[in-house]
Amino acid sequence: MHSAIRRTSIVALTAAALVAACSKGENNADSARLADSAAAAAAAPAGSTTTTAAPTLTDANIVAILDEANMADSASGSVAATKGTNAEVKSFGRDMMRDHHALRKMGQDLAKKLNVTPQPPANDSSEARDKAWVDSLQAMPKGTAFDKAYMDHEVGVHTQVLSTLHTAQNAAQNAELKDLITKAIPTIESHLKKAQDIQSKLQSASSQ
Repeated sequence: MHSAIRRTSIVALTAAALVAACSKGENNADSARLADSAAAAAAAPAGSTTTTAAPTLTDANIVAILDEANMADSASGSVAATKGTNAEVKSFGRDMMRDHHALRKMGQDLAKKLNVTPQPPANDSSEARDKAWVDSLQAMPKGTAFDKAYMDHEVGVHTQVLSTLHTAQNAAQNAELKDLITKAIPTIESHLKKAQDIQSKLQSASSQ
């Protein structure tokens, strides 16, 4: 899973860099092209790379990974709730703020109860990746390009988080942590389905 996270980090950073280029001085056509490029980068396969066996995740690693994922999606949801122009995009952003904040608190409370100090896996770049993405959203002007870029990213990130949860579910040693992950999976599945539905609607609207 760790190698998968690293590949996703590279893709997400590429997408974030492209989206961040959408400054207020650019016209809507330029913003749309850049958002399309970001979406294409996020959707592109990881490609052929030399892979090594991913190290076994510890409970401390899992707690750190999930905490960062929940923090990031809550933060990006806050931006979308404010800057989104499509009503469903704004509503989805508010849902992400609420749900991921709640999931993060549950994880933090459990870590405190179990006396587990979060420890990201070696060479994990999630924090930098997530900061770059939130910064890029804040830099983008409002409009359809913003809505599309946000929803494309949400489909990609929830797909990855769902995969990460399944891996963490098998790797977790503590029964309570495993149970927390099991309970979180349906929420992420629901988020992914909703994100895909909104993404499809935005794509249909742009093609008309």
